[in-house]
This record gives sequence, structure tokens and C-alpha cells, in this order.
Amino acid sequence: MDEQKVTKSSLVQGTAMDDSLGDVNGSIEAPVTGSFWRKLLAFSGPGALVAVGYMDPGNWVTSVKGGATYQYTLLSVVLISSLIAMMLQYMAGKLGMVTHQDLAQATRKHTSRSGGFILWIITELALMATDIAEVIGGAIALHLLFGWSMIASVLTTAFDVVLLLLLMKFGFRKIEAIVITLILTILMIFSYLVILSQPNIVGMLGGYLPQLQAVSSTGIHGADSPLVMSLGIIGATVMPHNLYLHSSISQTRKVNRENKKELKEAVRFMTWDSNIQLTMAFVINSMLLILGAAMFFGHADSVGTFGAMYDALKDNTIAGAIASPVLSTLFAVALLASGQNSTITGTLTGEIVMAGFLRLKIPMWLRRVITRGFALIPVVAFTLIYGGNETKLDQLLVYSQVFLSVALPFAMAPLIIFTSSKKKMGETFANPKWMTILAWGVFAVLTILNIQLIGEIIGI
Repeated sequence: MDEQKVTKSSLVQGTAMDDSLGDVNGSIEAPVTGSFWRKLLAFSGPGALVAVGYMDPGNWVTSVKGGATYQYTLLSVVLISSLIAMMLQYMAGKLGMVTHQDLAQATRKHTSRSGGFILWIITELALMATDIAEVIGGAIALHLLFGWSMIASVLTTAFDVVLLLLLMKFGFRKIEAIVITLILTILMIFSYLVILSQPNIVGMLGGYLPQLQAVSSTGIHGADSPLVMSLGIIGATVMPHNLYLHSSISQTRKVNRENKKELKEAVRFMTWDSNIQLTMAFVINSMLLILGAAMFFGHADSVGTFGAMYDALKDNTIAGAIASPVLSTLFAVALLASGQNSTITGTLTGEIVMAGFLRLKIPMWLRRVITRGFALIPVVAFTLIYGGNETKLDQLLVYSQVFLSVALPFAMAPLIIFTSSKKKMGETFANPKWMTILAWGVFAVLTILNIQLIGEIIGI
């Protein structure tokens, strides 16, 4: 009996070489007994790394400009996007914990070698697109804070991967702690900015109620229409790399998968962690839009880039009496924290995707250097060609969203299929029928909206 149990466990767990993020997979002890709060604390961390992707620099310009143009109308879009994110991330985390495979590994298992390579290319382009926003955000923050040239700032972001390698030596919990600290930094800064801006509470609460104006195709004063901005918020919120990431890092907790009761409880606490952190991301994204509505309404043309937002916070004619260099500095610090957070998680996801789709057995440090290098190439090229022109870099950021839109169905569809399969997940962990139907409905809507967004961007 014991021998059979060991053999079964070996088949389930696989070798360390096959484990997703093999060096940290199952490395964190999760208590079987104890209070609810003790268990929640043990499982807290992966949700923060996932939430980072929902508040990265790619969201900032759209959210602030949306508030500056249409005040609180688009807050309902932020709310709906966050609820969709919670459902998808629950599925991704559950897939990893139950099957002991991340989404890339599970997808590769059901495709041919050439199919796996094609999917890796698509996903790698999406990762590059995601990382472009993060590199640009971090580089502009360094440029604004320290006055460095844009090329020097961009190249400095390359050292994030060195930081990640060092942190990995001290354990995955250290990475989680740093990410949570940076999220709290962003939260405190924007809380302070929003309080100073004195938003209209009634208008703010009313903005969370769905309104037809949020999907209107008619803009005001030549501005982008509410529909375009809504598409931008949704497109920048639900991103494919987060699904791969969560399906992997949810496995960092040591869980006995042969014990159904223990596994069920682990999935429950993973869900708590994910939803708490995504609620934090929802609050921060709401604050970005509220800040735009309360402080910059009527000045949407003055907050179209990161640098413009920085300058607007110092301008009395735009930000009013509260304008000061302190506010603009706090904004740049929050932008830097967001960029740093996102580059850490982006590099981890690159590693997960490369190993899962290509099944490459190369040293971890080399894999991380390669995935970080892929993201830097287009940003460095644009910076050299256009001499660090921020407007051109922001255009690159906008066009990078096209790759995210193209890649999303290739991540969402397999995730829904796998987590709805009783054969793969078992009766206990397969999605209930209502969730499967809802997920496919969301898939259809997001795919259609992303196609529309691509058409808007390229002018079809």
C-alpha cells in the first residue's frame, strides 16, 4: 500500500525538473491546522503578484484620461473588469493547484511540437507587449525623478532581472513581500492624492452603476469616445500573461494533492488571496479614474502621457490650489513602484511560458535573462530612433496592446476548457455549469471588444 502511494505521488508530482518554476515549486509550507487567519497568511502572496498586472503602467493613461474626459462614468467599466478578472484568476490558480501543471504546460500537453512553438511565439509577443508598458513606465519615472536621459533610464530597467535573481536566492516569500510593499506604496500615494482632490462622493458612487453612456460611440470635443476608452480599460485589465502566471505561482504552496479535503481548502484560501489582492487592484484603478475626474476634468488634453500627468500635478491652472512639486514627485514614485512590480512578474511569466511551451532545460538565470531581453529590444530601439521622445514611446505603448488583444483568446479558451473538464479536474474541482456558461460569454464579449479595439487603433 505504501509503495503504491509513493508511486502515485511520484506520478502526480513529477520531477523537480518538470515542475513549474521548479526551484520554488512547493517550497512554502502551508499549515493543515490552525486558525483561518493563520492559513490565509500562509497562502497570501501569489494574489499580489497577479494583481500587479491589473494596475501596471499600461492602465494609467487610459484610466486618468477617461476620468478627465467623462468624469465618473467609466467607473462601472472598472468594476465589471475587476469581477471578470476575479473569475479568470480563480480558474487559473485552481488549474495549477489541482493538476500540478501551469497553463502553458497543460496547453502544450494537448498540442503538437510545432503547435506548441507557435503558441509560444504568440504568447511571447504578448509578454513583450506587456513588458513594453512596464519598461516605459519605469523608465519615464526614473527620467522624471532623477533627470536621467531616456536611454539611460530604459537600460537601467534591465537590472530588474538581476534583482529578481538575487531575491530568488532568499526564497519566493521575499519576492511576495516586496511586491506587497510596493502595492501598498502605490495605494497610500493615490489615497493621498484622491483625498486632496476632493472628489464628488455622490457622482463617484453613481459611476459604479452601469450606464449606456459608457458604451457610446460619440466623443466630446474631439476626444476618444466612451466606448473606445471602455475598450481600452477592459483590454488593459484582462491580460493573458496573468493567467499563465497564477497557474504557476499558486503551486508554490506545499499541498498534499492526494488528500481531497486538504486540496479543497488550499483552493479556497488561494481564492481568498486572489480576490483580496484583486480588490486592492480595483481600488487603485478606481482611484486613477477618480483622480482624473476630480483633478483634471476639462483638461484631458493635458494628461495624455506620463510626463504630462507629472507636469499637470505641478500646474495651478490644471490641478488647482493643491498643485505642487511634492504631488508630482509622489506620482512619479508610484509610477516607478508600479513599473518595478510589473517587470518582476513579467520576467517570471516569461520563464513559465518558455519552459511550458518549449520544454527547454536551460539554467534558470539564462532563461530569465533571455525573457527580460526580449522586452527591452523594442523599447531600446524606439528610444534610440526617436531620441527618447515620450510621445513616440506612448504610441509604442498603445500599439503594444494589439498583441495583448490577439493573444488573449489563446490563453482564455484553453483555461476554460481545462477547468470545465471533469476528466482533468475531477468532479469536485471542475467549474460548475453556470460558471462555464458565464466564462464562455465573457470570452465572446472580450474577443469582440478586443477586435473592435484593434480596429480603432489601426484605423479600420
